[in-house]
Amino acid sequence: MEQEHKRRPRYKGTHPRTFQEKYKEHDPEKYRSDVEKIIESGKTPAGMHIPILVDEILEVLQIQPGQTGYDATLGYGGHTRRMLAQLQGQGHLYATDVDPIEMEKTRARLASAGFRPELLTIQHRNFADVDQVAPGVLFDFVLADLGVSSMQIDDPTRGFTFKQDGPLDLRLDPSSGVTATERLRQLDQEELENLLVENSDEPYADRIAKAVIQVFRRGGTVDTTRQLYALIEGALSFLPAGERKEAVKKSCQRTFQALRIDVNSEFEVLYAFLDKLPHVLKPGGRAAILTFHSGEDRLVKQAFRQQYREGLYSDIAQEVTRPSPQECRRNPRAHSTKLRWAIRAK
Repeated sequence: MEQEHKRRPRYKGTHPRTFQEKYKEHDPEKYRSDVEKIIESGKTPAGMHIPILVDEILEVLQIQPGQTGYDATLGYGGHTRRMLAQLQGQGHLYATDVDPIEMEKTRARLASAGFRPELLTIQHRNFADVDQVAPGVLFDFVLADLGVSSMQIDDPTRGFTFKQDGPLDLRLDPSSGVTATERLRQLDQEELENLLVENSDEPYADRIAKAVIQVFRRGGTVDTTRQLYALIEGALSFLPAGERKEAVKKSCQRTFQALRIDVNSEFEVLYAFLDKLPHVLKPGGRAAILTFHSGEDRLVKQAFRQQYREGLYSDIAQEVTRPSPQECRRNPRAHSTKLRWAIRAK
């Protein structure tokens, strides 16, 4: 039977602009040279995620054939592929992700690349439940990449970006929990202001919280990403015109971050993971964690130091490892990344 020909998405102008229109970027295997040009220009192709600090992570984890490991945040599978390559077909890697949408895409991608179930187990699970991934199994190495994947940021239907309009969702797992829209309705002005300060150190938290709550008091709603953007823009209208645009952009980034952390209970999840981590590592087992903002890094640093003092770790990173200027040029989303590691005591 002749296969039906699928037409590429139509779009206005000479180049696709929206996430949905960028069909080549959604099929990197077919359009490899086009995608590579996009990456070399310092951009992340739509629907893709470029793994960060890969070589540095592999140096820390020292993966050997026959070992058993755990990738706590599967995402696009970039780190996963490199760790599987280190196993050389021997051993096993467990991987989890809280996002069922991207997890299934990555499962199919890795299966088509030849990574069979005997080598790779993928579960829809929050990494707070690290002790339930493989009960009775201790890991030789563990990686947790705490950043939000580019696939989630770029897709406006997920509500992670204020650059394009979409539902104000921000859930990593769209099948459970409340959306950011619903969460905003649950908060009063003081609670929202505290949330913005605690989760992202937002300097204009009082003005933004007041603007949002005033909408609700008037019987309005905040249902979309661009609605929230407009409220932040209005709240910062007192700033001089020359500095307003950049200030609005940064406040939007911090506000969306703060809401995402709250909606997904990210700090609570990280606390649970860090508490259980040494107890799922083999003696001499190694852990590497990538963080992307100061709140995350602070929690990881404090946990590693406390557990080192308790004798659970024999060694920990004294300083963070950051991406090189070259990596940041190739992948601007790497700029804020910090890598910390720990080795389980024998």
